[in-house]
Amino acid sequence: MKHISTLLILSILLASCGGKTKSVEDIIASNNLEKIQEKRNEIEAKKLELTDQLNQLEAKIKELDPQEKVPLITTFKVLDTVFTHFVELQGNVSTKQNIVIYPEFSGVLLQVFVKEGQNVSKGQILAKIDDGGLSQQLSQLKIQTALAKTTFERQARLWEQKIGSEIQYLQAKATYEAQQEAVKQLSQQVAKTVVRAPFTGTIDDVITDQGSVVGAGQTPLFRIVNLSDMYIDSDVPESYISTIVQGKEVQVEFPVLNKTIETKVRQASSFINPANRTFKIEVGIGNNDKSIKPNLTAKLKINDYTNPKALLIPQSIISENANGEQYVYTVVNKEGQNATVKREIITTGKTQGDFIEVLTGIKDGEEIIDEGARSVKDGQNVKILDVNKAS
Repeated sequence: MKHISTLLILSILLASCGGKTKSVEDIIASNNLEKIQEKRNEIEAKKLELTDQLNQLEAKIKELDPQEKVPLITTFKVLDTVFTHFVELQGNVSTKQNIVIYPEFSGVLLQVFVKEGQNVSKGQILAKIDDGGLSQQLSQLKIQTALAKTTFERQARLWEQKIGSEIQYLQAKATYEAQQEAVKQLSQQVAKTVVRAPFTGTIDDVITDQGSVVGAGQTPLFRIVNLSDMYIDSDVPESYISTIVQGKEVQVEFPVLNKTIETKVRQASSFINPANRTFKIEVGIGNNDKSIKPNLTAKLKINDYTNPKALLIPQSIISENANGEQYVYTVVNKEGQNATVKREIITTGKTQGDFIEVLTGIKDGEEIIDEGARSVKDGQNVKILDVNKAS
């Protein structure tokens, strides 16, 4: 527009001067500084007069011609607010008390005392294996031990009275102690024929049926799970190792259950996996209603950054120039609904949803163009339709 106005002014000046173009050349050829300056001032005065007239005409054209009207925009005032950023991760539910029970003794599985889904207590008998006659051997050994005890006690009383020899006393004592040790060892063997719950939990699966022959450490009998002490493990990128630490609050969502709980990071590993540059965290979870199961998928939201006076703007209004700089448009010289566009180069920080944090370039209370931001230019006159639109 400026080039057109300049050409138009020069054309008018030349036309108004008529045949005086030659006189200008004559004046220049005269090398008379005073006359040259006088002619220049005369032309400059005419140029200013014509420029003013053109501005008046253009203003009237814009007023009368719909095509020449200023762009319509909406704006909002950016105000500082509390900005809480979350890292979103995925994890799986686990429990350290989820095991398969194997027998410690080989034989026929005589009895199974529990069924799937049954709650059991620590130490409760789950099954009995045929001991192959060990119980009878233990009974006989206990009788022999009782006799050895009586013999030892009598020999001890005689020795106290200085009756008999010391060797008799020592032999009776050794026999009794050997019998005691034999009873203890055989009792341990017999105890292995009884399968007990290693902790309080729920029988998730009865794997081997009653009457089957089982092998020590080889045949799986039951799966027992404790759903009370559950946790979620997840891999976290190493860039968060200083912000996601033990005690950090976590929001856990279970999409399948349509359930959300608040908890904390109970353990953060100090080891970074060199294969994927992550470290592990454990997030403890309560499970009073037993609805959360092992291997259930969970979504974690962990607060890693908070700015109490952040400036947030929609990401959709940000543009980028050829140098890779981000910018937005603000309004200045505001008079009523009329204002002028100003481009502001900005730097941005973290994002959350559709909004992004602005670190530099704009200040609290500045009015930023929202709708119409993609169709305006720096220095352009605009008309504001919706002032102070909430961000």
